Amino acid sequence: MAPSLHSQTRLRDYGIALGVLRPGTHNAITDVPGVTVGHTTRVEGDSIRTGVTAILPHSGNLFQEKVPAAIYLGNGFGKLAGYSQVEELGNLETPIVLTNTLGVATGVEALVSYTLTQPGNEEVRSVNAVVGETNDGYLNDIRGRHLTQADVLQAIAAAGPGPVAEGNVGAGTGTIAFGFKGGIGTASRVLPEKSNGYTVGVLVQANFGGVLTLNGKNLAAALNRIPRNYRYDTDGSCMMVVLTDAPLDARNLKRLAKRCMLGLARTGGIASNGSGDYVIAVSTAPQNRILYTPNGITATVETLHNDAMSPLFLAAIEATEEAIWNALTAAETLSGHRGTIEALDMSKVLQVLKE
Repeated sequence: MAPSLHSQTRLRDYGIALGVLRPGTHNAITDVPGVTVGHTTRVEGDSIRTGVTAILPHSGNLFQEKVPAAIYLGNGFGKLAGYSQVEELGNLETPIVLTNTLGVATGVEALVSYTLTQPGNEEVRSVNAVVGETNDGYLNDIRGRHLTQADVLQAIAAAGPGPVAEGNVGAGTGTIAFGFKGGIGTASRVLPEKSNGYTVGVLVQANFGGVLTLNGKNLAAALNRIPRNYRYDTDGSCMMVVLTDAPLDARNLKRLAKRCMLGLARTGGIASNGSGDYVIAVSTAPQNRILYTPNGITATVETLHNDAMSPLFLAAIEATEEAIWNALTAAETLSGHRGTIEALDMSKVLQVLKE
């Protein structure tokens, strides 16, 4: 069973605010207009602890109305499907699916099925499915490959606006971060009106290590989580998805994506050798959708000026940092395939901050 939204605790519930920009209404990626998120959570028996998270940039036919996109590789020890076409063409044509490492192929198959069966796609013969992953093989029997296409399609069908379930849900069901239970986390930032009031939203699948840090305070020593083995204690992965309603082209989306790595670093992540740290960046601006059947051989695109990018950069950094912390604070202790992973004890964190 996935935890109830009402039972989840987020970082700001402890009176801790990160950064200087204000969050959106839900402090979630769904604060970006038109964006929806859905989860499928599989917690069964003693060893199935996994799931799927789907992010939809808009509610229409994504193949027929593609959106500008870019992907940045912080450290490429991962199995992200669909990268090369996004890199080459600068657009996204399917929902973004996050799951576990050995579920990527299932995710691709499901996205292909989803796209081919959408009305208007009867003649489609090529689909670039974008599926990201982290490895949940400690808590989850990953070799059993329990996820099905139906699980992926269910997450897409469940996608909705408003508050987003965090912690032990969807693709974060079996993840671990900084030695504690990780999970799905999300956050957003809204720019001031003088910067056009654009919204930046981030969703993360937190499954990585490093030196846990909060507001610049090193917590690792006080919580007995200093990395002892730099091959394993700092490895893992973090999938980051950043969406904005600002009109950005693929070039500036990649620049925006890079800043999410700074947000990860603020939490103490180091993008270690064995970590797959990827950022998928998308602009949802309706005026810049890329039609599968264009009206002519040229296109007019509205693009934010380079000089206006810095507030968006700050928003991406702050939202990524807070999304990772929301993943940690919402997560609950979980037993699974190879043992038990404790949730972060925020009472100890608060005590360290007071001291």
